[in-house]
Amino acid sequence: MSSEKKTKVLIVEDESIVAKDIQNILLKNNFEVLGVANNAETTLNYISQEVPDVILMDIMIKGNINGIELSHKIKEEYDIPIIFLTAYSDTPTLEKAKVVEPYAYINKPFKNADILSAIEISLFRHKKDLERKKEKELLYSIVEKQSKDTSTDIIFVKSGGKMVKIKYEDIYIVEALKDYVTFHTTHGRYIVHATMKFIEEKLGYQNFIRAHRSFIVRIDKIQSIENQELVLENFPKRIPIGGNYKDEIYKRLNLL
Repeated sequence: MSSEKKTKVLIVEDESIVAKDIQNILLKNNFEVLGVANNAETTLNYISQEVPDVILMDIMIKGNINGIELSHKIKEEYDIPIIFLTAYSDTPTLEKAKVVEPYAYINKPFKNADILSAIEISLFRHKKDLERKKEKELLYSIVEKQSKDTSTDIIFVKSGGKMVKIKYEDIYIVEALKDYVTFHTTHGRYIVHATMKFIEEKLGYQNFIRAHRSFIVRIDKIQSIENQELVLENFPKRIPIGGNYKDEIYKRLNLL
């Protein structure tokens, strides 16, 4: 029976005592330590030999490149979750660190649990990020293929572990919610990770119209306009008309 694969961690820390403490914590908890580096050159050499699952990165390291700048260089070539370690929690340092979008931020001095929980959460977040990225790429590829076939007015979305076909004619509205959009259709709701701009372009402008920054509506589902809201046929929710979209809606609906 094969043993469980160990998580590979690269430690980038210029304080040897701190680096040794972290290494001991990881080894005692069944992690594999790929190495300990204290500067940018050594770090990049380690990564070129074997890509770690996660990097524990001290912000202040030896050499002309600090941990934040090194993280920028790493992200240009690799998709590795980075956790910052630092004794500095001042606002300017935090603002610079945020640009790199680290998966976690650990202040020194730290406890064993701080290291372990940060790694666990970062790996989980990274896994979910990869899943969302794959879903988006799959959706984009399907829609891109459909856009080349003008006779096919359908879109596929992921639901319950499978790809579900939605006919354009069955869509009432598309609703935005942060980084996701919800397709409200005659046979259910489907949530996908995509932008409204992307969906608007792929649905086309002939049968759909942007009514609000958060809503795209199928034109032939509109029954009436009441109090600056769109009333749709057999759809309970009223859709607000955004000020920036009012003129275009009235024009498209041939309002007299």
